[in-house]
Amino acid sequence: MWKGKQIMDIRHFCMEKGTGEALILLHGNGEDSGHFKYQMEEFSSDYRVIALDTRGHGRTPRGDAPFTIRQFAEDLAAFMDRLDINSAHILGFSDGANIAMCFAAKYPHRVKKLILNGGNLNTKGVKASTQIPIELGYRIAKLFSSKSAQAKKNTEILSLMINQPNISVQELRQITAETLVIAGTKDMIKEKHTRFIANHIKNSRLCFIDGDHFITSKNPAAFNHAVSKFLKINIDSAKSQL
Repeated sequence: MWKGKQIMDIRHFCMEKGTGEALILLHGNGEDSGHFKYQMEEFSSDYRVIALDTRGHGRTPRGDAPFTIRQFAEDLAAFMDRLDINSAHILGFSDGANIAMCFAAKYPHRVKKLILNGGNLNTKGVKASTQIPIELGYRIAKLFSSKSAQAKKNTEILSLMINQPNISVQELRQITAETLVIAGTKDMIKEKHTRFIANHIKNSRLCFIDGDHFITSKNPAAFNHAVSKFLKINIDSAKSQL
């Protein structure tokens, strides 16, 4: 079982827009907060939307802590503490979804609603047509990592998709937040793997959007509609109790 501790050796770069309940957006491997350019405006009318660059990505420094998915989850806890956010809705894409799963399993009380877009528990969940080139790229980068700073960085980035995240079924069962598991119909994540994740998270619902792994940018209207509908249920329920 994973036992981490918060290491506040970095300050995250983030973009923020809107007011209301916090909605934190977590990008994928090798990307940055700009991935969510089609979501920031859409969701900011109802939420305080915060898209951050994870450790060693975009404009957030690498720091000295381990470069792992679970460390990124600890970083998220520290980031929320710094912004005085006790709990938030969390939307993660790809590795961001993996970070979100680790975070929600360890800190269930800090997650209001959870959206997992294109996440995977391990490398077996990724289609071979995608995973094999990643592994080849990792080996090549590793060969030159001692001679090139960029190759060293690429090795560390790609290692996240080679050796991680290794999330267990037990961890999935520790997630208590209402969860939307969402993926593209032609996603690089195997459909049966996406269904497996949804089937092992209590109070989860499953949604497939027409498109590949990048439905956030290639089919944003359908993606945003599905996410907004999922989040709106919470808003309406809360209003009905007033």
